[in-house]
Amino acid sequence: MGKQVSENGIKVNDAALRTLVKAALEVRENSYSPYSNYKVGAALLAASGKIYAGANFENASFGAGTCAERAALGAALSAGERRFAAICVAGADGSITPCGICRQALCEFGDMDVYCVGADDPSEVKKYKLSRLLPASFGPDRLN
Repeated sequence: MGKQVSENGIKVNDAALRTLVKAALEVRENSYSPYSNYKVGAALLAASGKIYAGANFENASFGAGTCAERAALGAALSAGERRFAAICVAGADGSITPCGICRQALCEFGDMDVYCVGADDPSEVKKYKLSRLLPASFGPDRLN
């Protein structure tokens, strides 16, 4: 993998990526998903080097649930972070990617790297640019 540099100029080296994947897989186990049984964990790497994790949580009123990516983003923003290098999303298998709402929430903070991994094979990590997952996004630049 080597060193990779995000649009925000933050380096994501092999060790940082392994830590990010591990954090996403671990927090996935804390998912509260009694209705779908679809556990998701996310770990967001901030420019400070800190990792913020979040798990999805559901509610009997389905619209009141929150995705893991936005849970991690909320934790990071609450801690004062505003610059991010990457996010790792962990699901049951490697086909997981952030949903549309999460893609939109993340694009507010630049074209970060998105790593996706499945608990079934944690050695297989897929990498995307957020802009590939959400082309022609509506971001802060559209408001000027």
